This record gives sequence, structure tokens and C-alpha cells, in this order.
Amino acid sequence: MTPAVTPAALPAAPPAVRRRSRADLPGCERALLAVHRADGYPAVWPAEPAGWLAESGQLAAWVAVAGDGGVVGHVALSRESSAGEEWAARTGAAVADTVAVSRFFVDPAARGQRLGERLLAVAVRQVEHWGSVPVLDVEAGGAAALRVYRATGWQELAVVEQHWTNGTTATVHCFALNRPAGDGR
Repeated sequence: MTPAVTPAALPAAPPAVRRRSRADLPGCERALLAVHRADGYPAVWPAEPAGWLAESGQLAAWVAVAGDGGVVGHVALSRESSAGEEWAARTGAAVADTVAVSRFFVDPAARGQRLGERLLAVAVRQVEHWGSVPVLDVEAGGAAALRVYRATGWQELAVVEQHWTNGTTATVHCFALNRPAGDGR
């Protein structure tokens, strides 16, 4: 006789990665608050978290969603970044040839499932599909993020001071992912 399989014995499906919708923003805010409390990201808590997550001019955004429907990760793409300016200055290319990965985080409770890797891969694939160079800015206090980018092929371009709209001046590390054409990673 074969033992019955109970739902508790089945492995949970990994969180799905999909395009973000406006309805996802409250869940994104909850996950962002958990990240802020654990890691200090963002360095300055936004007065309007939903507006910060879905800033105007954003090109695209994705979420990782757990089986229960809760948002456990987020990544967005935008045009504005110090890294784009640094890439253009270094290469002679136009800033418009870059797209910035931004608003990227994974809820601490959902880490260890490679969600960050999956979210970043989706974003990078989209940037490369557009024929652009992926770039990103990392606030100097983000030691874990800095280690990940340095270890995964991102080229550090510069360390610059950014002047944020709230009056804060922040030190950020600028990165670009520069892969040869046809590199399918």
C-alpha cells in the first residue's frame, strides 16, 4: 500500500516572478519595510513608499510573489543613474544607451531561494533586449549588495556623491554589466 501524500509533505512552489501591477504596491511596501529594518535599504525611508517604488519615468518593474500571493521581491528599470553617466563618460557612448536597475530588493524572510538572482536576470534580459547596457548605483552602506555585484561580473565604474531630493548627499558605487555581444547569460 502506498502512503498517502499530504499537502504538508509536498514542497512549496518557488515564488513566481512577473510584471508588477499597481495592485502589488502595498505588498511591495511591506517587503521594502522588512528590508529597510534588516538592511537599511533604502538608506532614507521614503515619505511616499508607493511613489518611490513606482517613480514616474520608470520603464518596467517585476515582483517575486510567494504561493500565498505575498510580494517577496522587487526590481525596476529606469533611465536615471549616476552609473549611466559614468558609463557614457568612460565609453563615449550616450547615456541613453544605458538602463538602470533600481528599487531592487528581496524580503529577508524569503532569502535563500535565489530570488534576487531571478529578479536581476529578468531585468538584465529586458535591458539587453532593448540593446542597452545594464547599469546600477549602490549606496555605499550596502556592503552585501556591493559584494554580490563585484562577484557576479558587474564592473565598478566609479564612486560618486549623489544629491538626493530630500537634501541628503550619499556616496554611491556605480556599476555596469558589460558583456560581449552574444553572451547569453
